[in-house]
Amino acid sequence: MTTEPPITDQGSVHSGGKEDVNMNNNAKPGGDKQPIRAGVRSGGRKSLPSPITSARSNPAADNRNMRRIIAEDPDWSLATVPLLTELCVSHVVNNFADHPKLDELLPKYKAKVLEKISTDLPLKVVAHLVSDEGYWERCCKSRWQVCDVSKYDGSWKRMFFERHLEHIVEHFVPETTDLTELNATLPLASPYIKRLNIKQLLPPVKEELTKQIDDVSDAGSDAGLDGPSMDHFEFSLVTQKLPHLQELRITYGVQDCGMNFEWNLFQFTSRDCQLLSKCVKACRSLKIFQLHRSKVDDDKVRVLIAHILDHPSMQELDLSHNMIGDSGARAVGKLLNGHCVLKKIDLSNNRIRANGAAAIGHALAKNTTLRYLNIRLNRMGDEGGQALCRALIKNSTLEELNVGSNELTEPTAAIMAQVVINNITLRRVNLSCNRLGPDGGKQIQEGMEENKTIQELDLRLTEVGQESEYCINQILKKNQERERELQLMEKEKNSLDR
Repeated sequence: MTTEPPITDQGSVHSGGKEDVNMNNNAKPGGDKQPIRAGVRSGGRKSLPSPITSARSNPAADNRNMRRIIAEDPDWSLATVPLLTELCVSHVVNNFADHPKLDELLPKYKAKVLEKISTDLPLKVVAHLVSDEGYWERCCKSRWQVCDVSKYDGSWKRMFFERHLEHIVEHFVPETTDLTELNATLPLASPYIKRLNIKQLLPPVKEELTKQIDDVSDAGSDAGLDGPSMDHFEFSLVTQKLPHLQELRITYGVQDCGMNFEWNLFQFTSRDCQLLSKCVKACRSLKIFQLHRSKVDDDKVRVLIAHILDHPSMQELDLSHNMIGDSGARAVGKLLNGHCVLKKIDLSNNRIRANGAAAIGHALAKNTTLRYLNIRLNRMGDEGGQALCRALIKNSTLEELNVGSNELTEPTAAIMAQVVINNITLRRVNLSCNRLGPDGGKQIQEGMEENKTIQELDLRLTEVGQESEYCINQILKKNQERERELQLMEKEKNSLDR
């Protein structure tokens, strides 16, 4: 602290002397000059003491003579003494990692502790102890910039553990990464994980093998023996310890490889396929399985489907953006003919031609569970398109069909016109990017005039003509309005029943 020197009253005394002189000079001329005494007025009455004379007699009475204390810390105050409860809460927070105490606290103190504990605490301490969503929200936002909790049923805790485990798997390098972190995380995360979306899988780091000249037959080597092994993460390490896993999405490849691009970074080996198929078969709770953009060919898709033919709970299968041809499509048809309970299949952007489409159509005519089929961006042609449409005349469960960009023309449009007349379950059909032509458009228009269930029919880039497209759109609007009225009537009926 610093002090200021006392203020003297010399100036005031000097000015007081001048006042006395002026007062004496202003006295009446010729009269006796009498000095004016301090504190005495004319008439003999006592007046208030002068501050000047009072300051002289008692210096402590003048505040200007007092020293002022200026604190160097402007926030320093004797009044800021923390409460004992606050000290206890701070002690619990500072020692939470070594001595976690939460359930023993009263609710108001428990809330304060949850607000103050660090988001960097070890998972073994907070995983099962802390269930407060506010704490896990802080953990997620401190680690990731984009956090959409709606994708995780509104649970921040589930979001944290799912993304944490995904990060471990996506950065796992076979034969290099230590399994300690993975083995420590799985028991803590298993009660909360329902979905895993693996966007990349890293291959093992191996030195280049010296090329040897061997006499190898032109037919190629056996599966699994072609070249150096580049097998990826083994999912049996994870799926066996996740009893609540319902959705598994996998892409075999490397993100952001930049100038280090090599084809073997995107290689889905035969051993990978065998191990993954066994994991999917063993995971009885799995409902959604996606394996896309992984260069899955006919041989591998046959191995995969052989393992899931009798899967008890799988409802969605996504094999889009792969290399599946007619042989793989026949395996899919076998899956639809089996005991599966599939409701949705996505085979878009593959290499399926007429024979493969015919195999899927044959199975579709008998299937009673499938609701959605996406086979766009393939090469069915009119032969495959007609086979598929004939199956739809008999099918009574499919609600959505996408056959866009499949080289379909007018003959397929003629069969599709019969489908919209006879099928009463289809709701959405996509025929875009097929050259159906004006005649094909008129045939579909005539069929739609007798249809009351289809609400969406995509005819973009089909060259059906503006007139046919306009008439079809008017029919679709009527069907949509009819559907809304039916839904309102059903809601009113349900409310009356209650």
